[in-house]
Amino acid sequence: MISRALEPLVSSRLGLGKVIVLLGARQVGKTTLLHQTLKGDVLWLNADEARVRSLLSNASADSLAPYLAQHKLVVIDEAQRVGDIGLTLKILHEAFGADIQFVATGSSSFDLANKINEPLTGRKWEMDLFPLSVAEMVAHQGLFTEEGFLDSRIVFGWYPEVVSRPDLSADILRELSGSTLYKDVFALSGVRRPDSFERLVKALAYQVGSQVNLTELGSLIGIDKKTVAAYIRLLEQAHIVFRVGSYSRNLRNELKTSTKVYFVDVGVRNAVIDDFSPVGARGDIGPLFENFVVAEAWKSRAATGQPANLWFWRTSAGQEIDLLETNGTAMSATEIKWSPTARVRFPTTFTTAYPDVTTAVITRANVINAFAGRSAVG
Repeated sequence: MISRALEPLVSSRLGLGKVIVLLGARQVGKTTLLHQTLKGDVLWLNADEARVRSLLSNASADSLAPYLAQHKLVVIDEAQRVGDIGLTLKILHEAFGADIQFVATGSSSFDLANKINEPLTGRKWEMDLFPLSVAEMVAHQGLFTEEGFLDSRIVFGWYPEVVSRPDLSADILRELSGSTLYKDVFALSGVRRPDSFERLVKALAYQVGSQVNLTELGSLIGIDKKTVAAYIRLLEQAHIVFRVGSYSRNLRNELKTSTKVYFVDVGVRNAVIDDFSPVGARGDIGPLFENFVVAEAWKSRAATGQPANLWFWRTSAGQEIDLLETNGTAMSATEIKWSPTARVRFPTTFTTAYPDVTTAVITRANVINAFAGRSAVG
């Protein structure tokens, strides 16, 4: 069993008097993580089952009390399937929270559609689970072995079922990137034009590593700029993509409002464009590898509950650095190059403006080692 880097954070929040809300896309391993983390007598309620949804919908403390008796841990799995689940969790927490630890898992736009934030203000610990990471797989099978899987990971990504069934990777990802990936988005968000939504996902997949222009995307797809922005926000809430903004301390020529959109999982990105070509035959290996690296940085921070604080840097003259990470006053700058022999020079404009920055270059030769120690399991 592969241990997840988020397990210590989940364990540390148990028994602190708040509901634990674990968010993540379908099939990233939320239920498996909880089975590995929660010990003892646990009541599991799977909201994909109609009987469970009926029990929890419009529920009261009195109606639920007989089902919760003698349980110290109660898990509501796929809780986004329950109407007004935020209110139900508030009722449960207020009535039984002193004696029972409640845990809810949710996928996609769970936090938006079911309005958990308002009912559970001050009453929840919220955390995100993403697909597997370099650090988790190195902890599971060692650095040398995982380095041998690099080419496969860049093409097929990190979903647990993909990692455990490499012979079926393409089929699993095609199924996942179809109806399953968007199921909750369409069901809960009120998207009126799913065809436009899916075309936007494909357009973003082709543009990874490039700055996003909402107006151009809208013209390409046939929807307005505001709808493009709303759909990207839904994709973020569904844990399909994430945004990285441009970094600026207000130097005259730094870009201040630009954004890049990356996929949380590169296998899903490749499935969206239906391209599982090996790395040596890909024309998009540069931006694909950039997505791979930036997503690893994103996941490693999420595993410890840190804010992302990821950026890119670019000037109006076209000078660019692929990835900046900030932590308080500290900053690191990383250039991402697929080829280990690529020549890299950090712009003098940047190093002069930020003299205390730590610089690094990540290539295919050192990427596994670079992330092996981040968010180390255990």
